[in-house]
Amino acid sequence: MTTFAEQFKQISISGLSLTINSCTASDVERALNNPTANLNSLMALLSPAAMAYLEPMAQQASAITRQRFGANIGLYLPLYLSNLCANECDYCGFSMSNKLKRKTLSSLELAQEVAIIKQRGFDSVLLVSGEHETKVGMKYFESMLPQVKAAFSQVAMEVQPLKLIEYQRLRQLGLDAVMIYQETYHPQTYAQHHTRGNKQDFIYRLNTPDRVAQAGVDKIGLGVLLGLDDWRVDALLMGHHLAYLENTYWRTRYSISLPRLRPCTGGISPKVTLSDAGLVQLICAFRLFNPQLEISLSTRESSSLRDNLLPLGITHLSAGSSTQPGGYQNPSRELDQFEISDDRTVEQVVSQLKHRGFNPLWKDWEMGWITH
Repeated sequence: MTTFAEQFKQISISGLSLTINSCTASDVERALNNPTANLNSLMALLSPAAMAYLEPMAQQASAITRQRFGANIGLYLPLYLSNLCANECDYCGFSMSNKLKRKTLSSLELAQEVAIIKQRGFDSVLLVSGEHETKVGMKYFESMLPQVKAAFSQVAMEVQPLKLIEYQRLRQLGLDAVMIYQETYHPQTYAQHHTRGNKQDFIYRLNTPDRVAQAGVDKIGLGVLLGLDDWRVDALLMGHHLAYLENTYWRTRYSISLPRLRPCTGGISPKVTLSDAGLVQLICAFRLFNPQLEISLSTRESSSLRDNLLPLGITHLSAGSSTQPGGYQNPSRELDQFEISDDRTVEQVVSQLKHRGFNPLWKDWEMGWITH
């Protein structure tokens, strides 16, 4: 079976960069008239020329989102299992050379975190860990996933890339979704930022969504860390990846996340800064490109910006997040993966959603509702 890596080899990244920066106003206007499932349109909508069209893009994106998703916003919370990591990634607080206290949740500590998250009303959780295959690998996941699944209707994971057979096993244990972010689709830039550990393998990570889909996992999340390289080209390459996956594995649902590089222990500054207006452009471009795509917005962004971005295409939102293992039971900043910008409580976020006319959803689906 073919994989996205084989298609990726045929893409000229320098050619895409030249073309996207050469797009004209006419290209953008044509894209606005025919945006859906059209990679050339996505390119135009991500181009510098499209910055002059943010208002019509926003209006169109908002209308499409309301038509497809209504006023519903799904709420979820990340649950950090461990900050152990065997990789050297210069943008991440969990990087193995960083001098911070390392922690992996025990079954009892996990139960305490789960109880707090449930008490706050959440029924969708994202399990996150550093990438440490020996100490936080399949044996650990097989022991912890059933405990979490017993408490939540939807459980997603954002951990190291796994084998096909391992994803199949986790699906049997109740795994609903996998978030696997490429970080950047520029191989040379990827190599510069990943200098030690299994995460150095660009191609293995690139093919991970193929393995997840082949395992029958219901939803796959893609993402790039905006700022590691030219965000327009990285986003366009993610669009190519998304289009390939949807055409190849059409039974699977898809989501994207658009995190901007945030401060962390030992972290770096962005190579290319993404402005707030650029983030608006990204969200609108992907909503026009893919009306059914789920788009998540994390607490990396400020409260005021998150509130203003909601109508443009956002479908899922985290609230009251902690980015450290055990952070809900024992809040502390010394174990964080990155700094949070929106530090509002869950109640404050929900209140603001309702004030703006949105319907917060704690639970939006069940496996029993899906027909095969």
